[in-house]
Amino acid sequence: MTPQADSLPLEIGGVDYRPVNAGAYLPEAELPKLKTIFWHNNIMGFSPILEVPIEAWSRASKSWITPAVAGKASLIGTWAQHNVEIPDGTTYLTGVVKTNPWWDVKGQWFGEDSRQCVVGMNLLKRIGAKLGDDLNVSSGDHAKWVTLKVVGVLSSGGSEDESVLAPLSVAQELAGRPGRYRKLYVSALTKPEDAFAKRDPKSFTPAEYDRWFCTPYISSIAFQIQQELLGTDVRVIRRVAEGEGQILTRVRMLLWLVTGAALLAAALAVGASSAASVIERRTEIGLMKALGAGSGTVGFLLAAEQLLLAFVGGGAGYALGIILARLLGEEIFGAAPEPSPAVFFVIIALAAGVTILGSALPLRRASRYEPAPILRGE
Repeated sequence: MTPQADSLPLEIGGVDYRPVNAGAYLPEAELPKLKTIFWHNNIMGFSPILEVPIEAWSRASKSWITPAVAGKASLIGTWAQHNVEIPDGTTYLTGVVKTNPWWDVKGQWFGEDSRQCVVGMNLLKRIGAKLGDDLNVSSGDHAKWVTLKVVGVLSSGGSEDESVLAPLSVAQELAGRPGRYRKLYVSALTKPEDAFAKRDPKSFTPAEYDRWFCTPYISSIAFQIQQELLGTDVRVIRRVAEGEGQILTRVRMLLWLVTGAALLAAALAVGASSAASVIERRTEIGLMKALGAGSGTVGFLLAAEQLLLAFVGGGAGYALGIILARLLGEEIFGAAPEPSPAVFFVIIALAAGVTILGSALPLRRASRYEPAPILRGE
């Protein structure tokens, strides 16, 4: 998300006349509104960015860092783990730790509103500094110097490895822009886009628009953010969203195949267990029939026993599945699914269905036993 004014072109004859360092800024005070949109629970994190070109002096290595020496030397002001006051009175912890979980930091992240920083690994090697050193940082005009202690080394695989990361307040102080930022990254849980979601919302009928708005597509969440935060240009990082969508689609297909194979294996196991149980209790079945029990009564008793085992097994499987789903969800996707009573009843119904299907043939055979040959030991 960037200021809408920055997206307005200023080109004459194919030449962009906008100053490199000029641009609009957005108010930091409006960021809590992100947690008030319709899909606010799907917003997993957000981190504002304010980038400032810098010159710096490393006391320990006596190295002078300038854009000419260090390449594109810049200080990126952001949040690491920042508590945001939500309009409903609660607080929300967010920052680059949530929006960029793949960033690897050796040491620790800087503290909010502190004089600490995290330096990209490439820049740190270039200037010969190390953890615990002090950096004197200036925005380039030398009007304001800030001393920052290096508390972490960042490895991101991107341009951040050539930068200094510090609290947003430090960047605002150097840039002379208190309470402002230039760019915002938002991480949200979304549904992979299908053909319907890729249509232009302006072509929707009222019913289609309601369906699109009330579905957590990435396009609908971006639209709601732009409605809430006026004067912004919200763009989707398609290469990330579509890549994750394709992965999730393949994972879903794989899980359906695994589920089908598991149900088939369970039905075969139940059938084998039921057949063995019927053979072992052949004498009991013959005695019951000799005492007057009909085929339906015998089948009902055996089926009730199997269903009781199915209910116990289904409940235990549901509990174990919830534990594994939370562990895998937090480890792989960064979000744990919440237990659902509807899923519990579906699991119980599936367990009962698999049990009846797997034990149908053995129970049918048990109901056809004749008591006389069995009691004679034949």
